[in-house]
Amino acid sequence: MEKAIVRLLTCGSVDDGKSTLIGRLLVETESIPYDTIESTKKIRRSGSTIAAGEIDFSLLTDGLEAEREQGITIDVAYRSMSLLDGKRLIISDAPGHEQYTRNMAVAASRADIGLVLVDATKGVRTQTLRHLTICSLMGVNRVIVAINKLDALGYKQSIFEDIQATLEKALSRMQLPDVIFIPLSALAGDNVVGKSKNMDWYTGATLLEAIQSWRPPAADVGQARMRIQLVSRAENFRGLSGTVHLGSFKVADEVRVFPSNQITRISKIIANQQEVSAVDDLQAVTLVFESEIDATRGDLIVSSKEELHPSDRFNADIVWLHEDALIQSRSYLLLAGSTQTPATVTRIKHKIDVHTGGETAATDLGMNEIGSVEIATDTPLTLLSYSKSREFGNFILVDRLTFNTVGAGMIRHSLRRGENITYQKYEVNKGVRAAQKSQQAKVIWLTGLSGSGKSTIANAVEKRLYAQGMHSYVLDGDNLRMGLNADLGFTPADRAENVRRVSEVAKVLVDAGLIVLVAIISPFEADRRRAKSLFAEGEFIEVFVDTPVEICVARDPKGLYEKAAQGGIPNFTGIGQEYQRPIAPNLVVKGDDDLDASVSKILKVII
Repeated sequence: MEKAIVRLLTCGSVDDGKSTLIGRLLVETESIPYDTIESTKKIRRSGSTIAAGEIDFSLLTDGLEAEREQGITIDVAYRSMSLLDGKRLIISDAPGHEQYTRNMAVAASRADIGLVLVDATKGVRTQTLRHLTICSLMGVNRVIVAINKLDALGYKQSIFEDIQATLEKALSRMQLPDVIFIPLSALAGDNVVGKSKNMDWYTGATLLEAIQSWRPPAADVGQARMRIQLVSRAENFRGLSGTVHLGSFKVADEVRVFPSNQITRISKIIANQQEVSAVDDLQAVTLVFESEIDATRGDLIVSSKEELHPSDRFNADIVWLHEDALIQSRSYLLLAGSTQTPATVTRIKHKIDVHTGGETAATDLGMNEIGSVEIATDTPLTLLSYSKSREFGNFILVDRLTFNTVGAGMIRHSLRRGENITYQKYEVNKGVRAAQKSQQAKVIWLTGLSGSGKSTIANAVEKRLYAQGMHSYVLDGDNLRMGLNADLGFTPADRAENVRRVSEVAKVLVDAGLIVLVAIISPFEADRRRAKSLFAEGEFIEVFVDTPVEICVARDPKGLYEKAAQGGIPNFTGIGQEYQRPIAPNLVVKGDDDLDASVSKILKVII
């Protein structure tokens, strides 16, 4: 089924003229009400040079008062217009400032056509290359490069050709199948809707013609997919609603529901509030099955003939959107459609230089940086490569503490090791092992500053447990850094990996039925949250050893504070690196209180 809506994204650097260009396009195609046009003759941006009584085209796409006051575009503004063939064009005006790249990336993920503006008076800038790179990663089908403001340079052909040559060199490394270059002036209207009389040397399409001539790529012949968005229930009725992708469904088709892998047949299809015999790609429908099966929001419906390859390991490209860097080994929430699962970036393979296309080794990604990563999810997912399906190949990463969206990702492929590993259950399990020892297996996670007393308290607690015939083990941060974690430093990324490894070892020891005491600084709340997520309810007890930094410095049992003060340890927690106090610890003990009293408090939550 051919798309009835075409989505156009406009992007580029600040002041390249995006809002003005869209405004003129809307006015010259009679897509703006008369009274709205009249209002733009009366309102002026701060510092505007447009004469009174003339149209300020840029105001037609501004949605925030702050944008008019600052003379920039902050949010993504949306407008629509009708095309000659009856389709509806949805225009997204993305912000040009670097700090709003996240807005542009989200709009690009849905765009069919990308309109990238270049200010001819300033040439190609970093943000231009970043936007082209994002268009490539996000699968934008056609890119129109509009070289704007040529009226300010006498409409010189040589300037247009120089900019085109520069960009073609950069575009040669990007996966953009269809690129059109157009010289124009948004302010004067040259080559926007009608042919320019000032640039008779250009014989190509106008902007409107380039948009009108776009056609969607031929769809791959494949099996239908639908992710359940809503379970509809009524008397004697249960339907599963969603949008069809990658094919079609017919009544009597045999389908499979993932992850339950149950097979059934479609008995009824409802679209547009009426029963139909079949539905095609991109249609919103409700499916009714012949038999009652276990299916819920987020589950996947596919043809029973399709071979699914669920995996919990993926290679992906990611655009980082947050001012706090992406940390390797830190856990985030991965959202794909209505599916949500914890996920860890296990490896940052490289970051992409938007200027050269080169790949640079990296251990983190900063805001607006683009990189290639490997991701491990807690549950298997049936994601496809983004090049095959935007719907089933995209995801976002969300911070587990703030629930802010921090990254936008595109799946390249699943990793085979994620498909070939199956969890093996054993009859002698954690419960049996703990029962044999007449105890409840759990981990006591002691966190606090260096010198706060974590190891001293852990040692005293274990002595008391041993005296009572209980089976325990202490995982000490420094001891593990002499062996298992000897390769790790003290950067945020290395600390995240340090906590990840320690928590995985603790999980194995808890599975063995032991009481595990962990004495480790673990300065970041997100890493401690991830550690806790590995354990069953009640198995993870977070104990905050709350000792004032002044006392820790005075104690300085290992001489580390003195070294840090002299600049010898740049990432030392409490001096060169932040310690994030636990938000909701299960227990707080004072490192400067009586040791026996602190031990007794901890024993009460163990025994």
